Amino acid sequence: MLIRYGWEMTFLCPAPTPMVCQLDIHPSLAVAVRTEMPFTSDPPVRSSLYADLFGNRSRRFVAPAGRLRIAAGGVIENDGRPDEVAPYAQEVPVADLPDDCMMYLVGSRYCETDRLSQIAWDRFGGVAPGWNRVQAICDFVHGHITFGYHFARSTRTAFEAYHERVGVCRDYAHLAITLCRCMNIPARYVNGHLGDIGVPPSPEPMDFSAWFEVWLSGRWYTFDARSNRPRIGRLLIARGRDAADVPLVNSFGPHVLESFRVWSDEVDATGAIVPWDAARS
Repeated sequence: MLIRYGWEMTFLCPAPTPMVCQLDIHPSLAVAVRTEMPFTSDPPVRSSLYADLFGNRSRRFVAPAGRLRIAAGGVIENDGRPDEVAPYAQEVPVADLPDDCMMYLVGSRYCETDRLSQIAWDRFGGVAPGWNRVQAICDFVHGHITFGYHFARSTRTAFEAYHERVGVCRDYAHLAITLCRCMNIPARYVNGHLGDIGVPPSPEPMDFSAWFEVWLSGRWYTFDARSNRPRIGRLLIARGRDAADVPLVNSFGPHVLESFRVWSDEVDATGAIVPWDAARS
């Protein structure tokens, strides 16, 4: 299947302001891009890409004083399959974990394992380990938090989400990640595009999405406590320990976000949008 994706933002800055954005498609998906609308800005600014510590694409530039519009997008090929479900995937003992998994087993900026450890063991210690335990965590988080864009707060941690019981997709991901880590299951944060493909369209404006991955049976698997169902058409942008590692925009100075638009739609070979409930062979 083909997915047309992209984004557009407009900032207002009182003075020239350095920025770093993580909005480019992840390098692992580069071979699947069929057409690309490269990064553009109005007025024009010079930008450059570098790889961060997690291998994500980071774009840096200096926004001029005044209004700046930036945008990018493209069409990418996707296998069209829903997220894999592997009920027999097993937890890996901590002593046998690869070295590069260890950072995803401890606390981080938004994931306070020390504050949620006892809660996690009390609730999930008796659940069969492996896939079933991670799914039980997703089921709990999905039912525990009430979703709403008006609940968004960039400083909310997993511990706060647990007690406040409201949030957006990043809060679902942070709480689920933390509970997994408390149970000695490596878990990492993911953001990207997730359009309404194969599901009824949401009346809310489209946004970037957050989900997470866990290490079971020697590989990473996708989980999503917000949707809590296998989804089609995830487009990876960045991975990290939590949202602090993969900010969409990191501004080194004050700015106002005047407008923000994201799209991710299945299209046919002519570029026409495919209805969400279209039959797939």
